[in-house]
Amino acid sequence: MPELLLLDAYCKAGGASAGYAQAGWTVVGVDKEPQPRYPFEFHRGDALDFIRRHGDEFTAVAASPPCTDHSRLRTVRREPHGSAWMLQATVDLLAELGRPYIVENVVGAALPHAVVLCGSMFGLGAECRDGWRQLQRHRLFASNTPLHAPRACRHAGRVVGVYGGGPSPRYDKRTRGGYQGTAAERSQAMGIGWMTRDELGQAIPPAYTEHLGQQLAHWLSTGQPAPGHQDSLW
Repeated sequence: MPELLLLDAYCKAGGASAGYAQAGWTVVGVDKEPQPRYPFEFHRGDALDFIRRHGDEFTAVAASPPCTDHSRLRTVRREPHGSAWMLQATVDLLAELGRPYIVENVVGAALPHAVVLCGSMFGLGAECRDGWRQLQRHRLFASNTPLHAPRACRHAGRVVGVYGGGPSPRYDKRTRGGYQGTAAERSQAMGIGWMTRDELGQAIPPAYTEHLGQQLAHWLSTGQPAPGHQDSLW
């Protein structure tokens, strides 16, 4: 089979990229900001412009446009982040490109027919100061190829949060949305060992994209959806 070459647009520090690499893809990342800990070939620049100029050089494209204006943060921000337009612009550009693509964003984003993935589907979590806590990090993935979740969500027990603000001093939901792990707890929960706290807060767990990358490779090689759980469309 020819080399599976994937462009990860808006790659940040490479959580999604690592999962695709684990699934057998050769990954190249592009982001407008420097990413000194990105673990693969990296290009600094505008993601949309890079896709226009180089997208047809890749087997497939993954993209994670800024999610701030689609997330729950939009209800507490006085002004919008101003990046909401980038999601639809990215989907439109990738559709025009005609390559297989996967676009990721947060729950609340306009991604019809997207698959929702959660840390509980993959057994992700961390041994925290008060015992095991589950990662329940929901993300949407839309594609022009067949994708499915490995199983339904399996929410159980206490949750470890991985987002901005650092570890909270109390273990209840009144504390900035719930318990936020220490640096080591966050790293364990995400399955990522090379990122800073802020980078982890923006990252996609590699387990998610390894699962998706395997399905994408299977579809390219066989023309058939990968076998597995088929009823987890968002």
